[in-house]
Amino acid sequence: MKLIQEFAKKVTDNVEQVIVGQRPALDLIMVALLCDGHVLLEDVPGVGKTMLARAIALSVGGDFKRVQCTPDLLPSDITGVSVFDQRRESFEFMPGPVFANILLVDEINRSTPRAQSALLEAMAERQVTVDGTTHKLKRPFLVLATQNPIEYEGTFSLPEAQLDRFFIKLSLGYPSAQAESNMLVRLSHEHPIESLGTVVDGEQLPALARDIWDVHVDDTIRDYVVRLVTATREHKNLALGVSPRGGHALYRAAQGYAALQDRDHVLPDDVKTMAPAVLVHRCIVNPESALRGTDAESIIGAVLEQTLLDISGD
Repeated sequence: MKLIQEFAKKVTDNVEQVIVGQRPALDLIMVALLCDGHVLLEDVPGVGKTMLARAIALSVGGDFKRVQCTPDLLPSDITGVSVFDQRRESFEFMPGPVFANILLVDEINRSTPRAQSALLEAMAERQVTVDGTTHKLKRPFLVLATQNPIEYEGTFSLPEAQLDRFFIKLSLGYPSAQAESNMLVRLSHEHPIESLGTVVDGEQLPALARDIWDVHVDDTIRDYVVRLVTATREHKNLALGVSPRGGHALYRAAQGYAALQDRDHVLPDDVKTMAPAVLVHRCIVNPESALRGTDAESIIGAVLEQTLLDISGD
């Protein structure tokens, strides 16, 4: 697991030249990247969501593309389009930005559901189908999407099927006073992103993702994960609980976080650490409970504690 830890440390240290005071969030994002997952960054404007995505992409190298989402964005603007070549008298496929190792989808909730759906096949199966022809995507393939949860005018909420394909969902929040002071110093001249370079070989990611499968998960930890996701499906305040895909993501995330700590086995605390980022966006609170101020994050927190108590009492 030493190679995984070193890979992650090089990336996070490099990204921190641009994004300061966000080490916990960077660790969670590294787990997603190492587990071949996709990341949804949701926060207010100006906290560095786009810069974070760019910094990670630059750090791992590979082919990087960006899609700036707007209401008039078409699916073909993402996947590509077939163009008729008059000289050859045949159609030639022109790949879209989705044919990249790392794809930044900026303000994803500003695109229409039709455009959002163009990412479903790509995120789940690492391929796109255009005009009846299936095209394989590059590996690694990682989607880093951003959205603003405050401004709803002219936006389109992501459907549950789309949210479920994101391995984790994070909010950066405002930096501490000290971190913001350091940021102002670094921004007093040229923006650090302009001089950020590649520090690792992104082509290693698929191999490292396979290595994470070797992290041992005890039967009791696996039972903990299963009980957690089952509890969300039976919770009275939730209209929709965690899917089997979400349970598998939590299991995988716990392995990834353990590897990040240079451990070859998963602890219950690994599951607790990753659960909010992996599970909260996969749950839908009942309208009645939401009106009473109950949110998915508090429900997941309560479920985590209760499930641990139930296991201890068995």
